[in-house]
Parts: sequence; C-alpha cells; structure tokens
Amino acid sequence: MIKKIKSVKAEKRLRLHKKIRTQVSGTEQRPRLCVFRSNMYIYAQIINDDTQKTLCISNDMKSEKMTKTERAINVGKDIAAKAKKVGINTVVFDRAGFKYGGRIKALADAAREAGLTF
Repeated sequence: MIKKIKSVKAEKRLRLHKKIRTQVSGTEQRPRLCVFRSNMYIYAQIINDDTQKTLCISNDMKSEKMTKTERAINVGKDIAAKAKKVGINTVVFDRAGFKYGGRIKALADAAREAGLTF
C-alpha cells in the first residue's frame, strides 16, 4: 500500500496548529475565532470549545472579481457582524498554524475594526 506523502510545509503547519491548540481554547465568555486559508478561499468560524459548538461561520466562496486580500477583509467584517448578532464581543484568535500576515492579518484587522476584541 502506498502512503500519500504530505508536503513538508503542510506537516509543519499541522505541527504548529497542534502546538497553538494546546494553548488556545475557546470558552463561553470568550470563544475561539479559527481561520483557515486555502489556495483559493478563506474561512472563519467562531467556536465554543467547552460545548464543542460552532457559533457562527463565514467564508468567501460566493464572492468573486476581487483580490484574495479584499475577500479576506469581507470575511472579517462578516464574521464580526455575525458575532455581534449572536452577542459575542471578545474572542481568542486562532491562526491555525498560518503565519500572521497577508490574508490572515487582513481578516483579523477587519474583524477588529468591525468591533471584535482580541
């Protein structure tokens, strides 16, 4: 049987994500804002780890004719608006092993501007 070989970069990101998750956990008062970035899209979700429930989600799968960074900014604003609607003001930011720059930073900055505190 042939094992599927992951890239070294993907393995490193997963190791970092596991390390981050040992330190970052979402509670009812301060849930976790988890961000995932693929080559084409960016996803964000707010999770309560105590009850293992996803409180709200947002992604950029339907938005087109914008740059990836602009779409990340829209996702940040959207997730912040949805969080406000549910009654969440403060979150813990989980970058999921990705470097804090580019689209991840753009999403975080947009969420902060829209009213989330982290």
